[in-house]
Amino acid sequence: MSKTDVKAIVLDDTFKKAGDFDLPQEYAQINSHNLYLYTKSYLAALRENVAHTKNKGSVSGGGKKPWSQKGRGGARAGSSRSSVWVGGGSAFGPRGNKNYDLKINKKQKKLALQFALFEKARTGALFVINALEIASGKTKDAVNIIKTLNARDTLVVKDLIDEKTFLAFRNISNAYLIDAGELNAYVATAFRTVVIEKSVLENIIKEG
Repeated sequence: MSKTDVKAIVLDDTFKKAGDFDLPQEYAQINSHNLYLYTKSYLAALRENVAHTKNKGSVSGGGKKPWSQKGRGGARAGSSRSSVWVGGGSAFGPRGNKNYDLKINKKQKKLALQFALFEKARTGALFVINALEIASGKTKDAVNIIKTLNARDTLVVKDLIDEKTFLAFRNISNAYLIDAGELNAYVATAFRTVVIEKSVLENIIKEG
């Protein structure tokens, strides 16, 4: 299979291979740097700004001048809250107001997702199914599906998540169920295998 002729694996209702799904050839031309930029932006958005130090006006004490301005032969001191004193405020410490957000445009987000899906297909780890629904709502039925893929972990992408399917997947440690609106390049690359409903993949290609 050439780099421009990458296909996803189509599964039938029994999760057996039933054919191939052609990805657009232009996906092969997408630069991997788009995925790198999106990953940086995604992780930066998750970063909590918790580093915070007290400045001179925030520490307690220091209301009284430590000693007289003159007469003791030492340096002047106006407050024990000064940054040069032990227990005083920090002069240039972090204040918990730093913005870590890294902005990327919509086109780069789309390219990053397209590249991520292309790489999954290239390694034989992108599976397409018409519809995934577990009417029983039983975890064992979802586990059996994951076992047929023989994958370490699996991302399952549905157009809309019904209650029964949600209940079936929620307690499986090596599977993660999301709807189409939650799919992004980072979560697609975080899992070894991706199972996606055909309508979701077609919409991604159409919007490309």
